Amino acid sequence: MPSPAHLSVHLSELSHRHVASSVSTNSELIAAIQNSALNAAQMHLLTAETQSAGRGQRGRSWQSPRGNVYLSLYHPVHMPISGLLSLIIGVALAKMPIIQTLNEQLRAQALVPIGVKWANDLGFYHPPSEANESVSGTQVIQFSKLAGILIEPVTQAGKLVGVVMGVGLNVQAAPKLTAQTCEGMSYQAISLQDIYAMLTPDKQAANLPSLQTLYQQMSEALVAAISRFEHLHIEKPTGHTYYLQGFLQQFDSMDALSGLRLRVTQDHSGDTDVITGHACGINEHGCLQLRQDNGNISTLFTGRIDVLHKA
Repeated sequence: MPSPAHLSVHLSELSHRHVASSVSTNSELIAAIQNSALNAAQMHLLTAETQSAGRGQRGRSWQSPRGNVYLSLYHPVHMPISGLLSLIIGVALAKMPIIQTLNEQLRAQALVPIGVKWANDLGFYHPPSEANESVSGTQVIQFSKLAGILIEPVTQAGKLVGVVMGVGLNVQAAPKLTAQTCEGMSYQAISLQDIYAMLTPDKQAANLPSLQTLYQQMSEALVAAISRFEHLHIEKPTGHTYYLQGFLQQFDSMDALSGLRLRVTQDHSGDTDVITGHACGINEHGCLQLRQDNGNISTLFTGRIDVLHKA
């Protein structure tokens, strides 16, 4: 793998544009590439102070209060994009200095660290005492969501030209989610500021990086993630698994679902299928592996996840 120094990216190299408000940084950047307002052969970065219609996975909305990072990076690619990329991005973001610093403090206080939650989130699960519902004597543990990732391929004249990688990171403000805005998902939003206050309640203000610093670090993380994804793509036909195994080991060490008991709800053409079991990592395609009570391993490409705890 290239060293981090070789992957350093300056915002000026990305034709960085910052706006006070965007409907959606992903949508705006995709449209600019598709209508040739921006060169599809170059990288482009768009950041916004807020979004009026931010988007998440499967068409969900992403609330965008001021004080946070709303960032989309376009990168030209010439290979199929898979769900594995969002996990690679998650690992790269989890290695950012502020996340590592907070995780050291969380572990020092015997608290759950920030991890990568399949398939596209950063955050952690609350202890069972903070579960938010009970189903037949089983508590559903709430996920504290710090960041979300949305990757979208970009085409021109029906041909893949690149990918837009969108990241929303709660820095100073966590939106207050209602039953409607979290759309039935068992999670709440949390910010870097919230985590810092939880760790050091006696301090008045968090020593957080500036948004400009985070733009820089997150852009470098996204470029590093694309480079790693390319290495896996190049390696695959050779039969070697050096880069793949290295990534899977890193993901395992940051897996927010590792060993937890899950209830996964899937919709298939109007039919709902519910599977329960214990999370046991991901496979080489980035699919979630679930060990059911009968010992069988299910490989899941998508689905709503609830983490369960016996009351």
